[in-house]
Amino acid sequence: MTETYTGQTIADDIEDAVDTPATRLDREADAILQRDEMRSFGVRPIRKAIREDARAVGDWGRSRAGKLRHTVEEEPVRYALYALGIGVLIGLLAAR
Repeated sequence: MTETYTGQTIADDIEDAVDTPATRLDREADAILQRDEMRSFGVRPIRKAIREDARAVGDWGRSRAGKLRHTVEEEPVRYALYALGIGVLIGLLAAR
């Protein structure tokens, strides 16, 4: 089984290299959300929220992939037969 890339992810992977109206609007929105009255409601800046959610999804995916790999390694014949059966079904449906 091939290994997937599990390199270190960079937290600042979203860059605003071009100063467009959309990027200026994003910065203004982030500034508004960082004000004290907005912090009391627990509102996070959108970029920070996206990064945190992306990190959580990545962690969840890695843990599920690890569990799947462990399960398949315990019973490889069973899961090979499952894969074969699914392949046959897809082949039959594609032949129609």
